[in-house]
Amino acid sequence: MAKSIGQEFVKGLWEEVPPFRLVLGLCPALAVTKSMANGIGMGLATTFVLFFSNLLVSTLRGVIPPKVRIACFIIVIATFVTMVELLMQAFTYRLFLQLGIFIPLIVVNCVVLGRSEAFAYKRGVLHSMADGLGIGIGFTLALGALGGVRELIGSGTILGHSVFGASFEPFAFMVEAPGAFVGLGLMLAFMNLVGKK
Repeated sequence: MAKSIGQEFVKGLWEEVPPFRLVLGLCPALAVTKSMANGIGMGLATTFVLFFSNLLVSTLRGVIPPKVRIACFIIVIATFVTMVELLMQAFTYRLFLQLGIFIPLIVVNCVVLGRSEAFAYKRGVLHSMADGLGIGIGFTLALGALGGVRELIGSGTILGHSVFGASFEPFAFMVEAPGAFVGLGLMLAFMNLVGKK
């Protein structure tokens, strides 16, 4: 039974949220989530690419030859990644510097490429747009939450604002690379626990 456009959108917010349910897109989830702002910025950049690449792949699915579809998907995705990279350089340069190489790496992010292959190439434009937007927003919320947890425990701040005051001793381990794995593991455990209920 085919899902409605609303169902395609909503599934990305919980049922298929990339880092926690699909366990995809872990490279940016681990690398850029030292702060909530970085997580949200990376998520929004990925959402832009997901939405527009799904839209274009779905629109062109009748003319993309099956034997070269992956190469075509990468060209489409790379076009939108270049656009988002230039927009970030122009309007959010400080965030662009924080995210660094992980913006161009959206091209090979398995969330984006996977949605083009598994969904947009096989479905209509409206369903593909809803899927891209839902998965993208879910990814943004996941990265923002992971970044928020790591920033709160590791620095005692949220979006750069002190939460616990000057006497707080931050657990600096959480904003280092190993802390990303611990944070992700804790969030996965929480999602599984809530999902079972």
